[in-house]
Amino acid sequence: MLTTHYLPGTPCWIDVNSPDVDRSAAFYTGLFGWESLTLGPEHRDYRLCQVDGKTVAGISHATEDNPAAAWLTYFQTPDADTVAKTIEQAGGTVVAPPRDIEGQGRMAVFADPAGARFAVWQPGATKGLELVTEPGSLGWIELYVPDLAVARTFYEAVFGWSIQDMPMGDLSYPVVSPAGGGEESSMAGLAELEPGDSSHWLPFFEVPDCDATVAMAQQLGGTVRGPAMSYEGVGRIAVLIDPHGARFAVVTSAE
Repeated sequence: MLTTHYLPGTPCWIDVNSPDVDRSAAFYTGLFGWESLTLGPEHRDYRLCQVDGKTVAGISHATEDNPAAAWLTYFQTPDADTVAKTIEQAGGTVVAPPRDIEGQGRMAVFADPAGARFAVWQPGATKGLELVTEPGSLGWIELYVPDLAVARTFYEAVFGWSIQDMPMGDLSYPVVSPAGGGEESSMAGLAELEPGDSSHWLPFFEVPDCDATVAMAQQLGGTVRGPAMSYEGVGRIAVLIDPHGARFAVVTSAE
């Protein structure tokens, strides 16, 4: 499961790109009960989203270079520049080269061979999210790509991940653990992309009541992409789209 003891290659931050941060903040605070704190104009009004004073996500301004509304997952790395070279050698693309965030850390944005975007974070003063797996925080992530074999080869080369096929009904589900972590440190899954869809990473937020959250999302201007469904041993899951088109999932985990 996810923890805030970040090993290299584990998800350590998430933020959503938005053309209207005020509206996005209103949507997510209404949906998850978050508090939204601005870092001010010197940081382009980047918002920190918190639960009980602990940061669980961020909201960033869309730019001309990056206009799409989407959630972005950051993976911890001890060296953003070195991993950038590894990503290019493995067949990935540099979307935004490594850069410093004023003493807080160093980041870069990439796309994997299928085009799914992700980022890396080399921690400085900011180590990562301060709360995970609790209501209103990140509980899981999934990668949707057309070719799972290519994705496995790429991410194993980049982050040294261990990817094990776990039985799920009549199918198998590739589950990701960080290098040096055991089965209990699983943090992500891989899934085949639906025809016509674009490759992407999907964050899952833990909620107390999946169905109530779906209803609230619609009241707040969101839409349902995948209706709430129960999965034995996992919980109840729905896929939602925020008012600007950013996709995310909510899950009420099985006890």
